Amino acid sequence: MSRGKGSFKVEAWDENPYVEEVGQKMTYAVVRQSFDGDISGNGEARWLMAYRADGTARYVGLQRVEGTIGGRHGSFVLETAGEFNGSEARWSGRILDGCGTGELASIAGSGEFAAPFGSEATYELDLTP
Repeated sequence: MSRGKGSFKVEAWDENPYVEEVGQKMTYAVVRQSFDGDISGNGEARWLMAYRADGTARYVGLQRVEGTIGGRHGSFVLETAGEFNGSEARWSGRILDGCGTGELASIAGSGEFAAPFGSEATYELDLTP
C-alpha cells in the first residue's frame, strides 16, 4: 500500500436546492475537479447536501476520478461523506470495489480530503494498485 498525496482545484460547482424551509436546506451538487500530485487527472463528484440553520452542512455522494497514478491510467469511484463547518470542508472516501477501469481496474484504498473555503483542496489516499 502506498500513500498518494496532492491537491485538486474545483473547476466548476453547480449546486441546486431541492428542499428549502426555515432551518432546513437540502441541495444536489455536481462538482468538477482537476487533480495534481500522485493522482493526475480529472474528477466529478455528485453530492447530496443537508445544510443546518447555522450554515454548516453534512454531505454524502460519489466521486469519479479518471487519470494516472504511478504511470497507470484508468478511473475509479470513491464513496464520500463529509462536513462543512462554515469555513472548511473535510471528507473521507473509500474506493468502491470493482469500480476501477483500465490499468486501475484492481485499485483499492481510502483517504481524506480537505478544502478551505475556495477552489483549492488537498487529498491523501492510501492506495493498493
